[in-house]
Amino acid sequence: MARIAIDIDSTLHHYWDLLARIAHERFNVRLSYEEQHDWGITVLEREQLTAAVHETHSDRNIESGVPYPGAAEAVRRWHEAGHWIHVTSHRRESCDAATRRWLKAQEIPYDDLHCSFDKVSRCVELGVDILVDDSPVNIRAALERGMLAATLIHPWNVQVLGEPGVISADEWSQLEKRVDEALKTGD
Repeated sequence: MARIAIDIDSTLHHYWDLLARIAHERFNVRLSYEEQHDWGITVLEREQLTAAVHETHSDRNIESGVPYPGAAEAVRRWHEAGHWIHVTSHRRESCDAATRRWLKAQEIPYDDLHCSFDKVSRCVELGVDILVDDSPVNIRAALERGMLAATLIHPWNVQVLGEPGVISADEWSQLEKRVDEALKTGD
């Protein structure tokens, strides 16, 4: 059985709408999902971006996240099939309790949860086989450390699509199927 690490924001649920709403409400800056073609968000000052992300990770905002269609079901099927599930998020450690409550409410099973700013090192520590994440930085780091990577397609990660070891799809039902195929063949 495989060890699968799964990100939360923009992987298990659509995060961009929340971030964009907060950026607009707090700073009157519009963040366009379709125009976000790299990992850096440059239309906000660094302090503004930090404040907006911090607000997206309030207990209320964490617990109100709605999973992408098929995401919770896919994780449940992987867990039921005997795969070890590590949920990992680029969140402060103080977000751990709200994140656990959200996972429980969504009935998303996991064997380990880690909120930190260094996902890939933790994945290496745990012997993870595949990282499911939206960040091109994390995807490339996982590949460099011998893991497979899987992602939902977003404007900011299209540059890693098609790289050897990267599995991608537009939606969770496709992603689950492609990950399952890769795990069967060992690719």
